Amino acid sequence: MAIPGIAANAYATTARLGTPGAGLSKTIGDLAGGKPGDFGAMLRDAVQDVAAAGHKADVNSHALANGKANIVDVVTAVAETETAIASLVSVRDKVIQAYEEIMRMTI
Repeated sequence: MAIPGIAANAYATTARLGTPGAGLSKTIGDLAGGKPGDFGAMLRDAVQDVAAAGHKADVNSHALANGKANIVDVVTAVAETETAIASLVSVRDKVIQAYEEIMRMTI
């Protein structure tokens, strides 16, 4: 059963991820370093951001196990990681879908 306060914090974190300058949100231009066509670097940066979010969640989980962290911080870090992973998987699915569509095109 979800506690309303935890759910509200998770929703607030998710909303914060969508605002410029917060968390993992970056525009395509920011991820590519302003260089058009640098898609590989953009993906590499996005994966590194997801890995950093996962590491933050792990650190907070270990701190909670040692009694040195707040449960709300841990839940927030885990929610951020879940959102980042879901976004990355969605982008991966769209890339695969686009590749499959290109492969179906006749020349």
